[in-house]
Amino acid sequence: MFLGRYSHTIDEKGRLAIPARFRDLFGGEAVLTRGIDRCLTLYPMAAWRPLAEKVSALSISDPDARTFRRMVFAEATVVQFDRQGRILLPPELRDYAGLERDAVVVGVNTYVEIWSPSAWSAQAEMIEREGASIAQRLATLI
Repeated sequence: MFLGRYSHTIDEKGRLAIPARFRDLFGGEAVLTRGIDRCLTLYPMAAWRPLAEKVSALSISDPDARTFRRMVFAEATVVQFDRQGRILLPPELRDYAGLERDAVVVGVNTYVEIWSPSAWSAQAEMIEREGASIAQRLATLI
């Protein structure tokens, strides 16, 4: 389970160290792709496979489903962890998420999100403002 928030630096080669407590849960490789909220998402293979199957099962005759497939799969890449627990963030994914030198790595239970500090700050402010009302609306789903 991925929990917590960590600040890390992206090196000059575009590598990001993943928090040590997360590394064992990945088993040496993961899938990195675009997140929905202008962040990156990093999935262990065990979480990626069921997600990929669900997305692949969406009807190709539905325009929204085709767009969502492209969003999930077109920029997805398998990443390997080096001996220092770093992964390479491809330039196009760094650009998409607005990542330059610093990153915020956030555990979201079954996967990890990678945010630019400014985008994460905006998210945190939104959570502070709207978190209680969102929780109330979603309470019936739990």
